[in-house]
This record gives sequence, structure tokens and C-alpha cells, in this order.
Amino acid sequence: MNSIRGKLVLFLTTAMTAVMLLGAWATYKAASEEANAIFDYHLEQIALALRNQAFLGGKEDLVGEKSLEFVVRVWDRNGLTIYSSGPYRALPDTVRLGFATERTNEGAWRVYALQHRGEIIAVAQPTSVRARLAAAAALRTLAPFIVLLPLIALLIWIIVSRALRPLNGLAHSVSTRTPEALEPFSQRGVPDEARPLVQSLNGLLVRLRTASQAQRDFIADAAHELRTPLTALQLQVELLERAANKAERTAALDDLKQGLRRSIHVVQQLLTLARNEPGAEQRTQAVVALPEVMRQVVADQSALAEAKAADLGISALDPAATVIGDGDALHILLANLVSNALRHAPQAGRVDVSCGIDNGKTWLEVVDNGPGIPVAERERVFDRFYRRSDQDASGSGLGLSIVHNIAQRHNADILLDDAPGGGLRVRITFAGTTGTPDKQGEQG
Repeated sequence: MNSIRGKLVLFLTTAMTAVMLLGAWATYKAASEEANAIFDYHLEQIALALRNQAFLGGKEDLVGEKSLEFVVRVWDRNGLTIYSSGPYRALPDTVRLGFATERTNEGAWRVYALQHRGEIIAVAQPTSVRARLAAAAALRTLAPFIVLLPLIALLIWIIVSRALRPLNGLAHSVSTRTPEALEPFSQRGVPDEARPLVQSLNGLLVRLRTASQAQRDFIADAAHELRTPLTALQLQVELLERAANKAERTAALDDLKQGLRRSIHVVQQLLTLARNEPGAEQRTQAVVALPEVMRQVVADQSALAEAKAADLGISALDPAATVIGDGDALHILLANLVSNALRHAPQAGRVDVSCGIDNGKTWLEVVDNGPGIPVAERERVFDRFYRRSDQDASGSGLGLSIVHNIAQRHNADILLDDAPGGGLRVRITFAGTTGTPDKQGEQG
């Protein structure tokens, strides 16, 4: 049974039934004790009333009604029975003076005996009679409650249903919400027990609204960013069609190839950014050796470095510099930093890559001798499609944004600083394990 209403009705009804049974037992015990006290008093009074009677011991005296619940027996000085109101009853041959409970083959008897003028007068009653009367008294007391039990269950059902009505209203509000309706639920009239659920739902709606807005912004920015190279491609195709000679066609074709490369680069960066969003599907985490990642990236970027006659290399590394994370994502992070540094470094410039461990934290660093980034713009360079006024228009404006997202996923901090002798120094400091980004990492 998964119904809260059904469970509450069942549990409450069962609890009330258990309480009633416990009350019946307590009532029975109380009634039994009270009956014992009353019947003991009767036994004593009957025995006292028989003190002045004459018991001759004739056969005609040994007469008794089988319907009588009390049995009287008298012994003389020699222990001979001189009177018995129930000779057919299996009473003990001897008794103790006062109150006693004796057992025979007919069951237990409650006996009161006294001695008077050498005779012993005993009055006895079966204990089963007392138990029967006590049970009848308890049943009479609880009978009204047993009859009313179905009505009590119905009342519990009605009360529980009324108490759960706010939850039904909340469920209706959730089921009728459209995907576009992300406003928080009202907490007016919500029971205290359901308030944490409503607060959690409202928190989820806030996150969904933020994610939805970010997705819309991303799509709008991507569409705006792709419009320019696509328009340029269209113009270059028209120029190629209108080319009057081979030289013009060659020049137009070179421009077209360059525009295609830029468009492909923007699309690749957009896909990379989407795959490395903080809310994207998490990949398998493993121990990643940063020196190996550095060697691969330097080898991959060597062609770009040769094109600018730049000195790209590894200045320092610690073989023990490892982190737990996504190796492919960390490769993309370093590749974007290195390509960004080579793009902004001067002709025949210098780009150094290094890694190490300081105070138990692993770090990765890229240093160039380019123009650097002004302090006032260092927070904005991680925004999507942001370009500085002096930046090369061939860039997509997504490289550092990708770096920021990957760093967030790895709980790493990014530091932009001036390099010794001029240029930019970018240091990524890892916390040691992957997890939820901290505030400093989110601010970039």
C-alpha cells in the first residue's frame, strides 16, 4: 500500500484497536480484582452466618442444588464431614483456616474456612465463576466501542482526507504546470510537514529557470556569432563567381577557405563548450598525469608555433603532478590556453608550459610574452564570445570560457596575472579531487 491516506487510516485504526484490547485487558483485570474482593466478602459472610446452625449429619442434610455457585462443607472435631451442600462436588478433604485457593480435579476453588465450637465451616466457590463474571463485565464496558469501531475508522478517513487536501492541491498545481511556467509555488496554506518539499520544488524551478535562460542566451549568442562568418562565406562565394581571371579566383578561393576554417573552428568550440558545461553529463573520473597531458598538447600545437616562429616548450614539470578528473577535458583546457597564448604572442614569441605541486595542491601554468590582459578586463574574458578591443577578429571568443567551465568541473581555481618581463600568466590550481565548484572557482 503506497497511499498515505490508506496507511494513516490503517495505522490509526490498528492503534485504536490495540488500545481498546489493552483497555479490555485492563478492564478485565480490574473487574476480576473487584469481583474477587466482593465474592471473598460473600464467602466470609456466609461462613459467619452458619456459625450458629446445627449440623446433625443426617442423610437428609446432605442435599444441595446443583445450580448453586457456593458450596458449604462442615467437619466435626474428628474430621468427619457432617454436612455438605454439594456432595457431588469434588471439594478438598481438608482446608486451611481463612482464605485459600485450593485445586481439585474440577479446577480451582476459592475457600474461606473458620472454626467454631470445634467444628470447621468452609464455604467455597469455583474461580471460573469469578473469571466468567469479570469477562462479562469487561465485555459490557467495551461493547459500545467495538460497535463504534467502523464509525471511528470512517471518521479517521474523513479527517485524514481533509488534512491531506493541501497536498492534493499541490499535486494538482504541479501536474497542470506547463514547461514554460517556472514561477515558484506559493507556500500559503501549505502544512509545515510539506513546506520543505515546496521549498525544494521552488529551488528546482529556480535552477531550471536559470538553466533555461542560459540555454536561450547560448543559442542566441551562437546564432549571432555564426551569422558573421556565414555572411562572409556567402560574399566570398559571390566574389569567386564574379572573378574575371585566375588570380582573382585564387584570391577569392583562399579567402573562402579561411572563412570555412574560421566557421569550423567556431562550431567546434561551441560543441566543446556545450560538452563541458557544468550541468553536462559527467564522464568517468580517473587519475590524470599532467606531464603527459602537457607533452601531448605541446606536440599538437607545434605546427601553430612554427607558423609564428614561436618558442613553445615545457619549462618545468613535476612527475608527481596528478589530478583526479577527465583526461580529455583537461587536454582541451590546456590546448585552449596554449593556442590562446600563441595567438596573442608576438612573432617569434615565447610560450612556456609547466606544472607542479605547492602546499599539497597541484597546479598547471601557461606563460606567454604577449600583450597580456588589462586588470579591468580579467573577469570578463571568461564570458562567452567576449573579445577585447585589440583582440584578433579570427578568434571565437570561446576559448577562455571553455577553460573556465572545465576548471569548474574539476573544482579548480583560475588565476590571471602578469608574467615576469611582460605578458600573461595563467595558473590553474586544483583542489585535489573533483567536486562541486567553490565560490572562488565560480567567479573565475
